[in-house]
Amino acid sequence: MNSRDLSQYFKSIIDQDRCAVVICNPVHEIIYMNPAAVAQYARRGGAALVGQSLLDCHNGQSVEKIRKVVAWFEESADHNNIYTFRNEKENKDVYMVALRDEDGTLIGYYEKHEYRDAETRGRYDFNDC
Repeated sequence: MNSRDLSQYFKSIIDQDRCAVVICNPVHEIIYMNPAAVAQYARRGGAALVGQSLLDCHNGQSVEKIRKVVAWFEESADHNNIYTFRNEKENKDVYMVALRDEDGTLIGYYEKHEYRDAETRGRYDFNDC
């Protein structure tokens, strides 16, 4: 199986994630939102945000930080993940992650949410899914 055959699997991984995943190209255009992101950002337009600039969704200070991170990603193929903030209310850490092609060229980025709450569902409880 070659890497092109894996694309449906990678999309399914992102689509099944309970965290919002918004993927942008290097010029900050939103190119994909998983179902969790569409639901989370429904009040801001949901799926209609695809094709729009991510920068339009942020204040000036945040825009400056996003631009700075993307510039850092572009400096080196080794610059791929940066911690951006802690959300105490939701008990999560947030990171920006570079997306690269096979040659290491930056093709985009996304924001990764890592929740720190312990799972409350029972282990292997098929009735609780």
